[in-house]
Order: sequence, then C-alpha cells, then structure tokens
Amino acid sequence: MKKSVTTFANGKLKGEKLTMLTAYDYSTAKLIDSTGVDALLVGDSLGNVMLGYEDTISVTMEDMIHHGAAVARGASEAMVVIDMPFMSYQTSAYDAVVNAGRLMKEGRANAVKLEGGTEVAPAIKAIVAAGIPVMAHIGLTPQSINSFGGYKVQGKDEMAAKKLIEDAMAVQEAGAFAVVLECVPEKLATFVTNKLDIPTIGIGAGAGCDGQILVYADMMGMFSDYVPKFVKQFANVGDAMKEACKSYVEEVKAATYPAKEHTYAIDDEVIEKLY
Repeated sequence: MKKSVTTFANGKLKGEKLTMLTAYDYSTAKLIDSTGVDALLVGDSLGNVMLGYEDTISVTMEDMIHHGAAVARGASEAMVVIDMPFMSYQTSAYDAVVNAGRLMKEGRANAVKLEGGTEVAPAIKAIVAAGIPVMAHIGLTPQSINSFGGYKVQGKDEMAAKKLIEDAMAVQEAGAFAVVLECVPEKLATFVTNKLDIPTIGIGAGAGCDGQILVYADMMGMFSDYVPKFVKQFANVGDAMKEACKSYVEEVKAATYPAKEHTYAIDDEVIEKLY
C-alpha cells in the first residue's frame, strides 16, 4: 500500500520511527523504494548533488518538476515529497498555491515541502486549504543561507531556541503534517518533538526526533565535495563506482572487453556474401 500522511501520523502516535531518504531520478528511486523507506524527498539539494550548483538557491520549478516526476515513476510504495524551490512560495500565498499545485500535477508529488516558520505559515495554510499536504522545514534552512551567514547549527542560545519552538508551533497550527528539523541541538530537537502533535524528521538533530532523513548520496559516499558532521556513511558506493569505471577503461583499452559472451553471432556465410 502506498504510504501517505497517515503513515506519518500513525508513526508519531505509535512511537514508530519514520524513515526518509532523498532521490532525484527513476532508477535510484526504484532501488530505494524497494527497501521499505517511508518517504522519498525530491530535495532542492539536487542543485548541489545532481546539477553541481554551489547552493540550492539556483534551483528552479522546472528542475523540481523534471526530477520529481522521474522519482514518482519509480516509487510504488514510498510517499513522494517534493521541495518547493527558492522564491516559489515566498512572494505570496497565491504563488505558493499555484506552484505547489504544479508540483502535484506535473511533478506527481504526494506532498510538498517548504522552508521557514512563522513567516511562511500563511503560505502553508493556503496550500493545505487547497488540499495539498505540506511538510515544513525549520532550523537550518538552506534557502536562507545568505541570511544565516553560512551553514550553522540553529537554536543554540535562549532567544534562538524560543524562536525555533515558535516556528514549530506556527507550522503545526498552519496545518503541516510533519516538520523537518535541520542542524538543531539534540536536546532542543527532542523538546520540540515532545511538544508537537505532528512528527519531526531530523537531519543533524539527534535521535529524539520521530524520524530521520539523509541525502542518499551522502550516506552512500557518492558526494565528496563535503560531508556534514551528522552524516553516517552506510556504504561507500562512490569508491565502488570509481573502481568499476576504472576497470572498464582498462579492459576496453586492453581489448579484453567486450569478450565473446558479450557479443552477437552471425553466420559466416552471410559475411562471405558481403565480399
């Protein structure tokens, strides 16, 4: 059965941890979907991981729709959540609903995710009123990286911690079905998790959250530009890929690939008639 917002609500209610991973293409989505993960996030992190951008700010609606639709075609069980890119929802509640609708119709999303707390609560409320599930995202919000002055842990002093709690309550009140907590001290994330009725999904926020999310390329050792502190590399697929490609290059140059078992036969009589 296709997982949904109900899966997230039940996870919180029963105390069962929720799992999310990013995906940006059909083949990867299909592989991850088969593992029992609860949701796939088509994150705007595709700007860094797939497109080579320096940040997520450059990602467009067309980027998200293109990659989102590919992931949706590969996900038969996991819920598909697609990020709303920078400036697709900040300008007005109307724009937020229109763009969220595009991600649902053209990107085939099951839900959308947007960054921010109290300031985006009206947009969340409008999107939810249009029948579109919303996952919120507070703490370190990469689209606001220029305001933060870098990728820094959020909520470390009393004022910042109170703001994080205020943001969490605001997005819940606006109708979000879950909220991502990114780069938040573990004790604060646990406090927020216990205070909310909706599930929290942590990334660099400790084990006290209701669930976890990672960028698949990070946890598989495929993205080498930088590795955040909170990432555990569960496998080193990157090295395996490099070794496979290196072997391919060597065998082609040595004329040992393709071998006979990789080729198709034709009767010698046919070839002789060509001369």
